[in-house]
Amino acid sequence: MLNEGVILVEELKKRNLTVSCAESCTGGLVAKSLTDISGVSSVFYGGVVSYDNSVKENVLGVSGNTLATVGAVSYDTACQMAKGVKELLKTDIGISTTGIAGPGGGTPSKPVGTVYIGVAYKDKVEATLLSLSPTLTRDEIRNEATRLVLKLAYEKILENY
Repeated sequence: MLNEGVILVEELKKRNLTVSCAESCTGGLVAKSLTDISGVSSVFYGGVVSYDNSVKENVLGVSGNTLATVGAVSYDTACQMAKGVKELLKTDIGISTTGIAGPGGGTPSKPVGTVYIGVAYKDKVEATLLSLSPTLTRDEIRNEATRLVLKLAYEKILENY
């Protein structure tokens, strides 16, 4: 995980870009992965751990209608979280994680291991569904989601800046 963070931070510095994060299921692991890197303060502004829907809605600007209709674990919520933190912290890129890390909480339509990672950059925002194995532990799901959102941010920088 640290490797993806280091690669992302190097690219952010090289291109003079900034990043912020909005996290739910990862509970601060994305921010920790970045702040474990010396010198990250020049590119990482901060993050919001929005575990409760009220924080997603009132701090990050996720639509109450989105939360009521498609839920916190959804493409739309991940997009709105990424866009919300980007705007809130005034960074070039916003990234987000929302999902079900288990071991409980899964449903037939959203089983344990269902995670959406989002990225907002320029005037675009998108999310990716990760269907991680429900046999993974809670820590493994959270760590994999963290690794993959850092990788996604890196890929979007390479493609768009």
